[in-house]
Amino acid sequence: MTNSPKQTRRIFIVAGEESGDQLGGKLMRALKAQSPVQIEFQGVGGQKMIAEGIKSLFPLEDIAVMGFGAVVARLRLILARIKQTAEAVIADNPDVLVIIDSPDFTHRVAKRVRQKAPHIPIVDYVSPSVWAWRPGRAKKMRAYVDHVMAILPFEPAAHKRLDGPPCSYVGHPLIERISEFRPKDNERKPIDHGRKQLIVLPGSRRSEVSRLMEPFGEAVALLDAENPGGFDVIIPAVAHHAREIEERSKNWRVQPKLVFGEEAKLAAFRGAHAALAASGTVTLELALSKVPMVVGYKVSKFEEQLRFLVKVESIVLANLVLQNKTVPEFIQQDCTPEKLSAALRPLLSDTPERQQQLAQFDRLDDLMGIGGEAPSERAARIVLETAR
Repeated sequence: MTNSPKQTRRIFIVAGEESGDQLGGKLMRALKAQSPVQIEFQGVGGQKMIAEGIKSLFPLEDIAVMGFGAVVARLRLILARIKQTAEAVIADNPDVLVIIDSPDFTHRVAKRVRQKAPHIPIVDYVSPSVWAWRPGRAKKMRAYVDHVMAILPFEPAAHKRLDGPPCSYVGHPLIERISEFRPKDNERKPIDHGRKQLIVLPGSRRSEVSRLMEPFGEAVALLDAENPGGFDVIIPAVAHHAREIEERSKNWRVQPKLVFGEEAKLAAFRGAHAALAASGTVTLELALSKVPMVVGYKVSKFEEQLRFLVKVESIVLANLVLQNKTVPEFIQQDCTPEKLSAALRPLLSDTPERQQQLAQFDRLDDLMGIGGEAPSERAARIVLETAR
């Protein structure tokens, strides 16, 4: 008597915040397309994953909190949700558990599952930043993660160097949206024709906005003093920071135009000639949109004391992917209007500095695997290969 082939595959997916929910939704869609048998999904997710067929154990909002104070205020609930999620995984006994980002939550779930049900394979989608912060985590992850699916091309080498779990680069989620970042015909005027478009991005957190609006505004003023009326300023603003940005920019020498929403932000990127930005994922978005930039950043005095723990030479994501310091970055006491404006000035005309950044940004398509298999498709293939 021969065993009949399995008719269903059970996959448990745990996301901890909205960005993870978006990755999870695309992964679920790709898994359904690739699997030769029906998939039963269980897990924790938001609207994107629910739309693909998951019944979340609880609302994602229960655990999707940011900031030390917010975490402390909800700590009892978060700990209860970790226990509940791990127990649900063990009871479901899936063919594979996929944890997505949010390591403070998802890795605690994975550790409990590995302790009580070591036969369940565990895949981690989005590597923690072991290459920059707490590198010892990589080796510890080997005990409870069977495969890491990285979204940055240099991360597999980092895990190998740090004795972490097997790690594969699947591609950054921005790759699947690359057409939204690339200018279409006449969206970006030639640099030597008419007024320039300068995009200013003071960050998505209130602390970033409060620290960066003043030096960014003064840098813009210095540029305008040298070339009055030579450029327009656009700030793609996070809606819940709009009032603060308006208040902090009301005395700017060049009054910025504030735009809101993802579509307006992407349209601004496609039309921009240069950018002054806070550090973050936005630097990779700008690089993919071929917008030369200068990055400034300031943190609190307490956070500054922790800088000796950071193990990377650049805080600019675009630089990390390119493996060089293409984008000028000015941190803490170096984040002055004079230094920012001096570095930004040559980017607003056809200069060697501008051309050098553009030439480096042209490398990103090859480095990030743009034009090949979509990240969600690569991720789905690894999940199915890892499943029992």
